[in-house]
Amino acid sequence: MMVPAVLLMLGALTAVLAPRLLARAEWPEREPVVALWAWQCVVGAVLLCFALSMLLSAAAAWVAVRGPLFAAAPHGVVHAYGLGAEGGAWATVTALALAGGGLWTGAMLTREVVRARARRRAQGAELLVRAPLLPGEDPRGARLVVLEGPRPDAWWQPGATPQLVVTTAALERLKGSQLDAVLAHEQGHVAARHDWLLHCSRALAGGFPQVPVFAAFEAEMHRLVELAADDVASRRYGRLTIALALVGLNEDRGVFGPCPTPQAHLPQRVRRLLSAAPRLSAGRRLRLTALATLVPAIPLAVAFVPGLSALA
Repeated sequence: MMVPAVLLMLGALTAVLAPRLLARAEWPEREPVVALWAWQCVVGAVLLCFALSMLLSAAAAWVAVRGPLFAAAPHGVVHAYGLGAEGGAWATVTALALAGGGLWTGAMLTREVVRARARRRAQGAELLVRAPLLPGEDPRGARLVVLEGPRPDAWWQPGATPQLVVTTAALERLKGSQLDAVLAHEQGHVAARHDWLLHCSRALAGGFPQVPVFAAFEAEMHRLVELAADDVASRRYGRLTIALALVGLNEDRGVFGPCPTPQAHLPQRVRRLLSAAPRLSAGRRLRLTALATLVPAIPLAVAFVPGLSALA
C-alpha cells in the first residue's frame, strides 16, 4: 500500500511546487507555446497521480478490482505492491474519495462543454440575424463576418466552422496591416484550438476552487493563449503592427489608464511586443519541452517500477 500513498504525495508536491517554479521563470513570456505545454504536463501529472493512486487503492480494497487488474500478472507482482487479502479502511476511503473526485471532474468538464455549446449556438444564431448568409453562400464555409458597430472589436467564433468577426468601427480604426495582424491573431487561436484549453482549465478551476494549481492553470491559460496568438501575428506582420492594433482596439475602454480593469493584461501584452525580447534558442526550447514531457512520466514510473522490478 506504499505506492498509492507515494502517488498521493507526489501529486500534492507537484501541485504545490510546479506552479511556483513556472511563476518565477522568465522564459514563459518569451515562449508561451512551450509554457502552455508545460502547464498541461503539470496538470496532467497531478491528475495522473490521483488516478493511479485511486486505481491501486481500489485494487487493495476490493478483490473484484484486484482480480481483473492483475489477472495476467505473476503472483510476485501482486506481492510487490503490498496488496493483501483485504486492503483495510485506508484503501477503501482513499479509493472512494479519489473516485468521487474523478467523477466530479468529469461532471465539471461535461458541464463546461454543454455550456460552451449553448453559448456558441446562441452567439451563432445572433450572428446570423445580424449578418445573414448571402444567396448561395455555404454555411459550412469559412466566413469573415463584418458587423455594424460603433465599438472597434474583433473576435473569433469557435465551432465546427470557426468564424472571424470584425466590426465596422474596427475597420475604420485599424490602419495598413493592423487589420491583417488582428485577423492573424484570431486565426492563431483557431489553428491551436485554444478554446479546448480554456474549457478544460475553466472546468478544473470551477470544480475545485480551493485547489491553487487549478486556479493558476486557468489564469495562465487565458494569458498564455493571448501571448501565443500575438506571436503568430507578430511573425507575419511585425511586433509594432500588432501592438498598435491592440492599442487601437482598446484605447477607448480605459484599459491603459491608471485604474485597473478586467483587461489589465493588455498593457502588459503591448509592452511585451514593444520590448522585442529575443526568442530562446531552438536547443533550449527543445530541452524545456522534453523536461515538461518528463513530468507526467514520473507518476507512471512510480506506479510501474514495483511490478517491473518483481519481474526482473
